[in-house]
Amino acid sequence: MLRRSLRIPAAGVAYLVTAAMSSSAMASGPEEYADVAVSSGARAGPGTPAAMVIAHRGASRYAPENTLAAVDAAHRRGLIWVENDVQRTKDGRLVVIHDTTLKRTTNAAKLFPGRAPWRVGDFTAAEIARLDAGSWFGKRFAGERVPTLADYLRRLDRNGQRLLLEIKSPKDYPGIEAQVVRELRSHGWLDRDHVRSRLVVQSFSVTTVKTVHALMPQVRTGILGAPDVRKLAAYARFADQINPRMSALSSRWLAAVHRLRGPHGRPLQVYAWDVAKNTNVRSVRARGIEGVIE
Repeated sequence: MLRRSLRIPAAGVAYLVTAAMSSSAMASGPEEYADVAVSSGARAGPGTPAAMVIAHRGASRYAPENTLAAVDAAHRRGLIWVENDVQRTKDGRLVVIHDTTLKRTTNAAKLFPGRAPWRVGDFTAAEIARLDAGSWFGKRFAGERVPTLADYLRRLDRNGQRLLLEIKSPKDYPGIEAQVVRELRSHGWLDRDHVRSRLVVQSFSVTTVKTVHALMPQVRTGILGAPDVRKLAAYARFADQINPRMSALSSRWLAAVHRLRGPHGRPLQVYAWDVAKNTNVRSVRARGIEGVIE
């Protein structure tokens, strides 16, 4: 997903962190939010809760995206939900990186000058492990690595954080859905605690989301984008969230989403991304948007 800066007022952050640490409803995960009335004219009063903030690629304003440093930066700021992107190496390892090429966020072009366009799937896990994934962001992050999904899951568990996992470009990695499921299972992320409140799997590919639901129906899933309202009822059979770009939202579309219940019997939720600068998280929640991915 695209990144844009979301400025959260200090009071909003204080509310969010307090809720994340002390509210039993929040601690049970985003599925515990009550259904909301959606109105384009809704205003956020003093008692309006803030939308949940999910750290996009980790706290990517403070540390290089999708690295363990970004996970820790989110943790230090009280953000318990982290979003990431998963792809596969040439030799079949799952790694956490957004772009389908290594050029923008690593030194692959320098280290492997003859390997353009430096596609993730053209490099082995050992080759990717050699790359510097931090210097592009700042000198103090020099030597930060592209983490494997296994390393990422271990760090989230250590920090007590939760994961919104995006399966990236699945058409480039046939069978990646089953592989992600195996990895999650092998690291304990399909036990009752993680499934109930600590894990959501999403993708722009509707087929991938449907496949993930078939493989592990107990896990919550999300479709990225803003599907036509005529498709929503069919998607609600295997998706718990519809997660669009903020600019694609309308009150009518939000109302159509919230009228439906997902495969686990709860109203569909909306986590928006590409959020405009200075957006107030309470105003977002008043519109009927449960979370922002920023």
